[in-house]
Amino acid sequence: MRAVVLLSLFIHARSEWQSVIGLEIHAQIQSRSKLFSRAGTSYGASTNSQVSHFDAALPGTLPVLNRRCVEAGVLTALALGCDINMVSKFDRKHYFYADLPAGYQITQQRQPLAVNGQVTYVYQCSRTSRVERRSARLIQLQLEQDSGKSLHDSEQRLSLIDLNRAGVGLMEIVTAPDFCGGDDAASFVRDLRDVLVSIGTCDGKMAEGSLRVDANISVNRPGEEFGVRTEVKNLNSVKSMRAAINYEIERQIQILDTGGTVVNETRSFDLDTGETVAMRDKEKVLDYRFMPEPNLPPLVLYSQRESVPLSLPSSQRPNVVVLEEVQGQMKELPEDRRKRLETRYGVSLINSVILVRAELDELFETLVTSHGCDPGSASHVVRNNYNAFLDERKLTWRDSPIETSVLAEIVRLYHEGKVSGSAVSVLLSEKTLDGQLSVSEVIERHNLWMLRDTSVIEAAVTDVFSRNPKMIKAYKKGKVNQLDVLAAKVMKKLEGKADSRLVLTMVSERLKD
Repeated sequence: MRAVVLLSLFIHARSEWQSVIGLEIHAQIQSRSKLFSRAGTSYGASTNSQVSHFDAALPGTLPVLNRRCVEAGVLTALALGCDINMVSKFDRKHYFYADLPAGYQITQQRQPLAVNGQVTYVYQCSRTSRVERRSARLIQLQLEQDSGKSLHDSEQRLSLIDLNRAGVGLMEIVTAPDFCGGDDAASFVRDLRDVLVSIGTCDGKMAEGSLRVDANISVNRPGEEFGVRTEVKNLNSVKSMRAAINYEIERQIQILDTGGTVVNETRSFDLDTGETVAMRDKEKVLDYRFMPEPNLPPLVLYSQRESVPLSLPSSQRPNVVVLEEVQGQMKELPEDRRKRLETRYGVSLINSVILVRAELDELFETLVTSHGCDPGSASHVVRNNYNAFLDERKLTWRDSPIETSVLAEIVRLYHEGKVSGSAVSVLLSEKTLDGQLSVSEVIERHNLWMLRDTSVIEAAVTDVFSRNPKMIKAYKKGKVNQLDVLAAKVMKKLEGKADSRLVLTMVSERLKD
């Protein structure tokens, strides 16, 4: 659909500008078959092995709407706080491209499935530790077909077409003007992906193309009219989306600062150079010749099963979508899980984000409620040590070799100051290698008990200070960050076995001399 120019404030560091940023997110629906055919949707299948006659646009073939895709769209709309249109309609969007065999895409341009959503997300600044809740509005959510994929062979100068993706169900989610730069947009998409994955409507695998983002960007001075926008297409990672938006804002500001003119065009993001590259201009408005899809009736939803008309043929009744039944499929959303961790257990916002995103919040609650662990210590160990332990082995906590009771014992030892954070990581690894040993036996064997001899710590501080006189001079000249650097060197010398807070205190006291 036509890209929407949206306003958000972004004050540039060296000159005052406003950035105008809008997002269009295309999320592939997690279903076994396509939106209008029974062809499969498995990622990585052999080229053109999942293509029905309808997907290939053979004459005489007709679309049959996939109920699972409709239910996924409704469930997503409910999760995003949208108003559901009880009657929505499909349209044909005409344009020619080699991987669109029919010459048109079936979409919902004029009467979409849902409108007016509201999403609370957590903004995280990539340059500072700033974390805060923000809210973004959604304009609409619509169902539509995905296109196929073009494969280009530069050596043989050939372009080949894979139609496996053609016809896969998409949810297009269009945002309102509520972002302020690359970090903000990236934070929103990251949280949106968490929502989709948690309710099971999209697998969120951006690297596989399951979630793709188009960003519309322009800049203008405060009080002036909106600037000319550009659209950066097919951003398939949070990192590249952040980089592309920030680069495009800077590019446009530099053009305008030097008296140039921004061209209304579509651009792509080059991962190798970190720059956006022009694809085609948009000076001429494309006429997509939208028209009602003649082979699909209006999509009618029902609030309750009892409201389904008795006149509806019995063969069609099982295929209707009932809002009450879809609502019953809703799982607890990430934002609700975050809030519970914060209000019930005093977990910080950033820690709640990490625990929920890593699917470790249930484990955390089990440690606290069933094993009596201190919430702060449990949060620290699970977030930092255990999360890294699982990631390294590509495990979930449910199939981890470390039993929950064992992890609880480790958390208690950490809380009591008997083992350090770095010792916890070693302990997890060694306990995995020899599960027959108790936690205490592993600690004894590898000498992991917390170092409490202040004379040993003092000797390490003396050694580090004697080796780094320039850092000490720099600190006394005002470079206060040298305190943390020196403390880290002491911790490294002590192999992480000392209390980091005690080390920091002793280093700080020595610097006063």
